[in-house]
Amino acid sequence: MAFSSYLDRMRDECKELVSELGEYFGYVSLLGTDVRATSYRADRKSSLIRDGSGECGFVIKMHDGRAFYEYSTDDISGDKKELAKKVAGSVKTDADLAKRAISCPLPADEPMKRDFGRDTDFDNFTDGDLLGVCREVSEKLVNADEKVLNAIVVLQPLTVSKLFITKNRELSQYYGWANGFSVVVYSDGRTVQAFRPECSDKIGEVADLLKQNTGKLLDLAAHLVKAEPIEPGVYDVITDSSITGLIAHEAFGHGVEMDQFVKDRALAKSYMGKPVASAITNMRDGAGSAHSVASYFFDDDGVLAHDTQIIRDGILVSGLSDLVSASQLGTEPTGNGRRESFKRKAYSRMTNTFFDGGSDSLEDMIASVKHGYMLFETNNGMEDPKNWQIQCTAEYGVEIVDGKLTDHYVSPVVMSGSVPDLLRSISMISGDVKVIGSGQCGKGYKEWVRVSDGGPNLKVRVKLG
Repeated sequence: MAFSSYLDRMRDECKELVSELGEYFGYVSLLGTDVRATSYRADRKSSLIRDGSGECGFVIKMHDGRAFYEYSTDDISGDKKELAKKVAGSVKTDADLAKRAISCPLPADEPMKRDFGRDTDFDNFTDGDLLGVCREVSEKLVNADEKVLNAIVVLQPLTVSKLFITKNRELSQYYGWANGFSVVVYSDGRTVQAFRPECSDKIGEVADLLKQNTGKLLDLAAHLVKAEPIEPGVYDVITDSSITGLIAHEAFGHGVEMDQFVKDRALAKSYMGKPVASAITNMRDGAGSAHSVASYFFDDDGVLAHDTQIIRDGILVSGLSDLVSASQLGTEPTGNGRRESFKRKAYSRMTNTFFDGGSDSLEDMIASVKHGYMLFETNNGMEDPKNWQIQCTAEYGVEIVDGKLTDHYVSPVVMSGSVPDLLRSISMISGDVKVIGSGQCGKGYKEWVRVSDGGPNLKVRVKLG
């Protein structure tokens, strides 16, 4: 597969429309998007192929010397002069809103012309091949143990083509990603679900991992069905990479998205340049900082991918911005302008968000715990950026006694408390770093984009319940 042939054919029309709109606005950009997504699913009784969250359309961003405006459409064909007139005529600002709006300067439009691409192996597999993998893994799980009531297996390949045009810039990008997961419904006295995600930009790798890891999934299910509730308290905790990523995502993910700085909705704004974590703590974000589902070549504002250091040696040094928030705050955009689709507004959003590795070994970290838990597998999380409180849920924990992992599982486990207290309690960090790319994140309750997180193992002291 390659860059969208449709967007390729539309390059000249996009340029023409940008030129016509330049008669009305000091800055004009046009983003064309062509996303193809398919979902393959099988369980004990059925299998299916269906469309995923694909899209195809255009969004225009304009600046009149004072403020930004946006207009989206799925069709830019026809007379461009008339279309430009229609778009310009649609820009109306409520008088009260105009009084409260924050003025910002015209963005820079430095010349650049580049085509970016990342190869996939998606063309090597037919629909039948991929649905066959789901059926094979589901049948293997169901037949392995009579306690398995059902096994759901899903493969979700995605390809993204985007074209970005301004007066002086012409950028295109193409890349793909594949998520997969297996779920078993397991019953032995009570019924539980065990879940295992896999991800890669090579769908063949995801298929192989789904086949190879059935034993690990069944072992997890057998432990979860016997898991007990945790006794609430404050414990020494070792996090796996998934829980480390959840902490990064909830603690200093949304809290440093700088459109929240503009609205004074994030306490992090007042802590820039100040200690917020232990001195051994480093954290970063960026489409260019890791290779995962949120890795792209340029964001939806046409800003090239960044690798942004958020925390350096415990000090909060940077936030994450889109073009608009950076313009309003007088800073350089960090390449974090992202949209749920061409129909939706661009916001400052996380991409690949994770802690950097340290110098400790996981074995030494576990051995240092007299009594506590190692937590595994993100379930969900919530953050209050204005008051710096978080709540994170792990699928399960394994008790540690006298420096050794036991066979005692607890589930579910809720971790809660103050962000600075949690980050300042980090006392050990492993050297191994894993970035996990199978998730999505909303801004509040909406505006969903694909994100990855993860990192090394952390030793922290935190409230569990």
